[in-house]
Amino acid sequence: MTRYVGAIDQGTTSTRFIVFDHAGNTVAVDQMEHAQIMPQPGWVEHDANEIWANTQKVIAGALAKGGLTPADLAAVGITNQRETTVLWDKASGQPVHNALVWMDTRTADLVAAHTAEGGQDKLRGKTGLPLATYFSGLKLRWLLDNVPGAQGRAEAGELLFGTIDTWLAWQLTGLHITDVTNASRTQLMELESLDWDPEVLTLFNIPRACLPEIRSSSEVYGTCRGVLEGVPLAGILGDQQAALFGQACLAPGEAKNTYGTGCFMLMNTGEKPFPSTSGLLTTLGYKLGDAPAVYALEGSISIAGALVQWLRDNLGLVSHAGEIEALARSVEDNGDVYIVPAFSGLYAPHWDDRARGVVAGLTRFATKAHFARAALEAVAFQTREVIDAMTRDSGVEIKELRTDGGMVVNELLMQFQSDILGVPVVRPKVIETTALGAAYAAGLAVGYWASTQDITDNWGVDKRWQPGMADERRAVLYAKWNKAVARSRDWVD
Repeated sequence: MTRYVGAIDQGTTSTRFIVFDHAGNTVAVDQMEHAQIMPQPGWVEHDANEIWANTQKVIAGALAKGGLTPADLAAVGITNQRETTVLWDKASGQPVHNALVWMDTRTADLVAAHTAEGGQDKLRGKTGLPLATYFSGLKLRWLLDNVPGAQGRAEAGELLFGTIDTWLAWQLTGLHITDVTNASRTQLMELESLDWDPEVLTLFNIPRACLPEIRSSSEVYGTCRGVLEGVPLAGILGDQQAALFGQACLAPGEAKNTYGTGCFMLMNTGEKPFPSTSGLLTTLGYKLGDAPAVYALEGSISIAGALVQWLRDNLGLVSHAGEIEALARSVEDNGDVYIVPAFSGLYAPHWDDRARGVVAGLTRFATKAHFARAALEAVAFQTREVIDAMTRDSGVEIKELRTDGGMVVNELLMQFQSDILGVPVVRPKVIETTALGAAYAAGLAVGYWASTQDITDNWGVDKRWQPGMADERRAVLYAKWNKAVARSRDWVD
């Protein structure tokens, strides 16, 4: 048996390649950040060519660190920032514009125009999603409107659309494909048929000729060339669905929360789409080959770790993100300071594109340490909002919260999260669950792992935090948070 499986983990701020063994342990990893391009307030872009160049570098870097060659890999999977939108020339392979990142808000006018004709939820029945700047279908519409000649060339099949998974799969194999999880985030796919919806394509005036083929999340799509020469590409999952899979949330009612650039909670809801009435998204969880698709409820928070980056890069409060915990620990509480990081509006459960970030409760007593603590607490408060909504929708009380992502090494955050939820918070042995989920999907497709039972068997607890906050204190803090959120609403005219 070939010894390992690889995963490309292409995120909002960096790209990684991780090699895993059969037990789900990390064998080798390499990582590179890429530029965040912000032409004006609310606009966020990436250079798709830079992402592809970095992907090749981190693959080569991880293989070199592990003393490996492509022949040592049984398969490779891709996991990716989901709604980020690329449009490129089929003949030259060159993007016709920078990629529009999932948090980019330039489609606000398009959202408003469609919302005026039927309301924000008019496509929820088909797609599981409200009209919002978050999703990639209207980002594609913006590109087709603003790149000269793009509409006609897309109709002729000369331009190809894809989210980052599609862009990387095309570079690796020459195939124009996506999987059901990423397709479900375009707002162009019908949830039950798992195909592009003709009525939505007509509504948004999207040419079907530019869209990728929708495939399952775990199958052999093709063979890689170049830096992964000869390795089967066999798994594709959007990053949050990959984390759900990597966390072994394989039964209805099991949930995880990923703390990355944003913060994303998913609950497995089984083989039928579960409609939300509380501001959550109905989305695909995963689809393994020919097996029925598994669906999920999702609470999406746009700004989590990105708030710490903002404190570092824009305000200079810390020189490295890892310093935030020590700074926050230097004070006993938040000093009545609350930060609502609505930099791209508020996502779940509010879906308010007109909200903007606020800092509330400032007095001369406040220090940069209170800012640091308020930033960490903001992540936990937003997660509490999502869990409350998920409980209302599903009727399932969360018994514990499985966590993953870069921020879970912050023990102050994890303890406060447990305190404000009133339930245990669990960090798994392997916190790279996003990449691990993509590796599992690829490895299952080629028989490296025999079944999903192997995934369940591999999962284990590294640390568990128990709530220690009095109910009265929890209620006071959460009420103050909700007051601050109210101040952030309806800021943009």
